[in-house]
Amino acid sequence: MAQVIEAPTVSAAPTEESSVTGFTPADWGLLAGIALMWGSSFTLIAEALEAFSPPLIALLRSLFGALTLVMFRKARIPIARRDWRGIALLGALWMALPFLLFPIAQQWIDSSLAGMINGGVPIFAALVAAIAIRRLPNRRQALGLILGFAGVLTVGWPAIQGVRSTALGVGLVLLGTICYGIAINIAVPLQQRYGSLPVLLRTQFVAIGLTLIPGLLAVPSSDFSGTALAAVIPLGCLGTALAFVGMTTLVGRVGATRGSVTVYFIPIVAIALGAVVRNESIHLLSILGTAMVIIGAFLASRSDTRPARAA
Repeated sequence: MAQVIEAPTVSAAPTEESSVTGFTPADWGLLAGIALMWGSSFTLIAEALEAFSPPLIALLRSLFGALTLVMFRKARIPIARRDWRGIALLGALWMALPFLLFPIAQQWIDSSLAGMINGGVPIFAALVAAIAIRRLPNRRQALGLILGFAGVLTVGWPAIQGVRSTALGVGLVLLGTICYGIAINIAVPLQQRYGSLPVLLRTQFVAIGLTLIPGLLAVPSSDFSGTALAAVIPLGCLGTALAFVGMTTLVGRVGATRGSVTVYFIPIVAIALGAVVRNESIHLLSILGTAMVIIGAFLASRSDTRPARAA
């Protein structure tokens, strides 16, 4: 877990100052763990939708996530009042709103299409970071981001041929992806000051507050299902708690733009799980896309020694 970093002041603007060094083995380990946990999220959401309505799924995700994090002593480290504005924004943009948008969208589009669109997070994260610190990614990192996103499209293309989709479903997933791109930049200075656990626990408390009423109102329209509950529990404990801790730790270590390349690996994990668990075939294009993703992530993870400019 991330250690608390004492700092008398932290700029209100997102920063990429932690991204000046290349990925360490620990950074790559974090990336792999996050991809494994988030790679199964869309399948778990699809299973939960068989019985639970989207607002109830959003509420249960945050509840199980908070119950997981509250067991860690370091999660109870106090956070200064001046930083609660950032916590509130994270609760809305990184959890409550996307947690509602993705299940709603997956009523009209397939999980494979939702996962592919979600691969755009690094692009939005890079744009927000570039605006905030007045510095574009260097050429190698920009090439890595572009190549990685192209790899995501290549990986997901065979899986979405002929799937059902609507403009509304695609738009909702795109909106959730933009929220992630903004939130990942907000998380950087907070994680650098307090560590991941205190930030994520408070963020999930905010998400619970925002989804409590919609979630409770959705109970009558939902059916109890052991299978759906079995899907929501790991969705909350792993995908909503431990994966977010890992992601917040990673972006604090390497910066929002480079840390967000984790998202590129999510479609790969989903396809691999489909092949192993459900005996689904893997298309040649998906193998090619996997190679593109790995190369793109490697390029985007390299060091950047240019000084950042304050916004």
